[in-house]
Amino acid sequence: MKKVAQTIFLLSTLLSWFPGTGQDKTPNTNYTYKKGDPSGIGKWYMGREIAHVMGYQRMQWLDRPEREEEENTTTLLMNMEIEPQDNIADIGAGSGYHVFKMAKLARNGLIYAVDIQDEMLEEINSRKERDQIKNVRVIKGGEKSINIAENSLDKVLMVDVYHEFKYPAEMLASIKKALKPQGKLFLIEYRGEDKSVPIKKLHKMTEAQAIKEMKAAGIKLLRNIDNLPWQHCMIFVKN
Repeated sequence: MKKVAQTIFLLSTLLSWFPGTGQDKTPNTNYTYKKGDPSGIGKWYMGREIAHVMGYQRMQWLDRPEREEEENTTTLLMNMEIEPQDNIADIGAGSGYHVFKMAKLARNGLIYAVDIQDEMLEEINSRKERDQIKNVRVIKGGEKSINIAENSLDKVLMVDVYHEFKYPAEMLASIKKALKPQGKLFLIEYRGEDKSVPIKKLHKMTEAQAIKEMKAAGIKLLRNIDNLPWQHCMIFVKN
């Protein structure tokens, strides 16, 4: 019996160290699994392969000096029509590139900087403390939840991150729940219809695919503002 107990203990220890990828393949009608693009994780949602997450090692790319020219981020924030009292979540906030710009505009509101990578959150926290920014709250997101309370948000911003969500259906349900009844979701994705956009295929999205996935979550397109150089600026609301 002693040997059996030791074996069970050793097995449970090994499983805690090596959880295995098989656990992610629990039967789920939302997702299918098959070989695909090298940039993808082999998991598909509504006909779209999910892309690998861009790691914190490329943080400097997010803050590159040419980003304003390439993406016209000033125009993006104008599209959002941010009010001083707005509560806004930046999902997949990265190094905080948009977070601190929005914090200046929503000076009486609150900006939630949500990311799944600790290194990204540490960077945001460091800048927040250095510059004594009072209206930014750093949130550790999960794979299935943004971890923000129900009916908290006036706006949600997702810049080039949705296509990397491992569980898009669950994440959209969490976002929808956190939005106020009249809240808006701003989905910014590189245009999948445009081959001239110099981004890998899996890191782009077409408008049609975005609408299909949002519709399944009970979220509808209000309009797509076509004034960014490379990206869609799609505004969604609850059905």
